[in-house]
Amino acid sequence: MDALVIFIPLLPLTAAMVIGAGCLFGWLAGEADETITSDIASGAIALSSLLALVLLGADLLGHNKGGFSAGQWLGSDTLDIRMNFISTGFGVVLAALFSLLLLIMIRFSINYMHREPGFHRFFFILSLFAAAMLFLVLSGNAVGTFVGWEIAGLCSYLLIAFAYDRPVAAANATRVFVTNRIGDAAFILAIGLSYAWLGSVNWIQVTSLAPQLSNGQATAIALCFAVAAFAKSAQFPFVPWLARAMEGPTPSSAVFYGAVMVHAGVYLLILLQPLFERAPLAMILLAVAGLLTAVYGFVVGLTQTDVKSSLVFAASGQLGLMFLECGLGFWQLAGWHLCAHAVVRGYQVLTAPALMHAVHDSPIKPVRPAIARLHWLYVASIQRFWLDQLTDWAVVRPVRRLAHDMGYFDEYIIGRALGAPAPAMRAISSLAQIEEQSIGALLDNDADSFARGSGLAGKLTQWTAGILHWFEDRFVLRGVGKGSIAYGRKLGYAANKIEQLLFRPRYLALFVFITLLIAF
Repeated sequence: MDALVIFIPLLPLTAAMVIGAGCLFGWLAGEADETITSDIASGAIALSSLLALVLLGADLLGHNKGGFSAGQWLGSDTLDIRMNFISTGFGVVLAALFSLLLLIMIRFSINYMHREPGFHRFFFILSLFAAAMLFLVLSGNAVGTFVGWEIAGLCSYLLIAFAYDRPVAAANATRVFVTNRIGDAAFILAIGLSYAWLGSVNWIQVTSLAPQLSNGQATAIALCFAVAAFAKSAQFPFVPWLARAMEGPTPSSAVFYGAVMVHAGVYLLILLQPLFERAPLAMILLAVAGLLTAVYGFVVGLTQTDVKSSLVFAASGQLGLMFLECGLGFWQLAGWHLCAHAVVRGYQVLTAPALMHAVHDSPIKPVRPAIARLHWLYVASIQRFWLDQLTDWAVVRPVRRLAHDMGYFDEYIIGRALGAPAPAMRAISSLAQIEEQSIGALLDNDADSFARGSGLAGKLTQWTAGILHWFEDRFVLRGVGKGSIAYGRKLGYAANKIEQLLFRPRYLALFVFITLLIAF
């Protein structure tokens, strides 16, 4: 039964490839082909969920061995990355749950997206996302999980910017994408540290060898994985991106930020439970970040004026509680909390468009008087505690100014110091023209003009090139007698070689370095 695990992510991936090829070559286009596209997507995820349920049943009955390997993906010296999968444990539970939720979302999307521009594109992205998430929770090594992690993030970007003609959607998608890259960088660093200190990136080996790590090593790896989980699950200080992600269609919001993708960070923590238990500092960080996120989500959610924003901050608060539970060591509780929240929040986001009709006669529950009197808290909540503005002030603007300064330094300091010498010699023979063009010469109409360069190194190169050209012109091209011509030709070839060497950037940099040494 373990071999079934490979088909669970493979089926939606195949559906995505078929739909993508259909869109690319014009086989699937317009309202007439909507049924074909939806049948391919829903059929693939239905089979995938069936296989996931069968695999889960076999695991509960004790028939699974625990893993399946489909062969080696990459090998280099002691690095061995295999295409292996987990066929037992919490990952199989999540595969069954996520595949069922994805099936519900896809079936819901068929009517919701009917006659919408980009119908086929939507189902292509959703099928690709389904394959990525199932691969993420079933992969047996950190590299495979990271591949699913990245593809899911790319699909998130594409669906947030689904209405790419709207500037707000495009800007929010870019902001979310860039924010998540911080967590991705931490994930890559964690993979590197795991291989350096444990000699493996296989999840089973990483968790089993975790007790052999020192406290410092375990803390370093755990902190990197924690930052990756914070970014993916929108924990403090990465909370604001989750509200920006609501620009996508409602079904994608439900599947990405209500039911499936936002729980990837919690799954990563539960998967690495032995590693985090070796790192008390990382556990404290999980608890603190989770608590801050839960409080933040609760307070900000009180002042939201639209349904999707209220739901997204409620989801953020619940995710914060899951991180708090992991930080306090209640791993099993966090797992149950994840499964229950995925079902409830996915249903709530799907029914968000009909919520106003459902609560038409229900009065709004008043806020407690103790909270209502805190006007400063109301203002801070409306502004979402200025986290976006603080991020811009502390990170975005300094990086932008640094990039501007580096560009200025490169253009006006480095560029002028190195110069851009280029010989502008007028050739007599066609062979000389070919040689000059091969070294980047710019020919002009003045036979006596030399190369024009800027900066000290540029002037030195200009003068050197001029002298060599004069020498070549007098002794090679205008030489008298066969002996002088032959001798001059040899000198000319040597001069050309020297010219070509002088035009290489490393020698220009060397001129600048020598000049600075002489000056000092």
